[in-house]
Amino acid sequence: MPPTTTPDPAAPISAATAPRRELPMLSRRQVVAAGLLALPALATARALAAMPGAVGPAAVEEPIVATYDAATHRWGFVVDCRACIGCGLCVEACRAENSVPERHGATRTWIERRTLTTDGGLVVESPEAGAHGFPIDIQTGAAAGAAITVVDGSSAFVPRLCFQCDNSPCMMVCPVSANHKTDDGIVLVDQDRCIGCGYCVVACPYGARYIVPSGGEAPTGNVGVADKCTFCYHRITKGKQPACVEICPTRARNFGDLNDPGSTVSRLLATEDTVAMKESLGTQPRLRYIGLPAAEEA
Repeated sequence: MPPTTTPDPAAPISAATAPRRELPMLSRRQVVAAGLLALPALATARALAAMPGAVGPAAVEEPIVATYDAATHRWGFVVDCRACIGCGLCVEACRAENSVPERHGATRTWIERRTLTTDGGLVVESPEAGAHGFPIDIQTGAAAGAAITVVDGSSAFVPRLCFQCDNSPCMMVCPVSANHKTDDGIVLVDQDRCIGCGYCVVACPYGARYIVPSGGEAPTGNVGVADKCTFCYHRITKGKQPACVEICPTRARNFGDLNDPGSTVSRLLATEDTVAMKESLGTQPRLRYIGLPAAEEA
């Protein structure tokens, strides 16, 4: 079991360094004795710099927020499907920010185009995770000769990401407790602990997880382990917005503190009709939608 220590308040928080309530806290002496394996990069650099003959630490980005108290926040996400234009900038921004491999099935966020048909069907498309937009013509996927007509004006773009469920199926099935929840309610994956069994990938009812493939980029340099959207935890703990929210040109993506009645998400939840996907499962997701077609389905 990797050692755990209290994070340096000036260091970015990540899945590996976020506070874990279920694990015992170790002293600095114990962590150093274990080889500094679980210290954040900044703390490691400072420790090495203090050693005789060591080279000074590399420059690091100072946080906007000097200290971060996770217990005082409760993060939420609201997507307005009426505003999404399917441009794919959010997918590209996520890949660049989190070193997500550009491969089929390996994505932290993606966009779907959902289209209702006259026979009551639902066509869901997401070419290349929606990173490069969508073809003008709706691809129904119907067999040759089948008569399926698309309902005029029935299409909507639906951004997808982790739902950050308060009642998370992924946490229930993990055999090594690699999935853990921070005090502000964000479910993270400790990729140093994850064994890549894939149980969480199967258990997630929203398809929000994948196993990091070998070759190319990896979010934390590890392959063969589970990965997913973290609401850009390393950014929001420094007072920034998730990368996908920051780049969205139409404000279709909205993120904020549910404990703050003046935040964008709190105002939207108070004034708009919102729904969550598969709400009947009781996962209690923190991601909700405005204008979502066929809300009962994934």
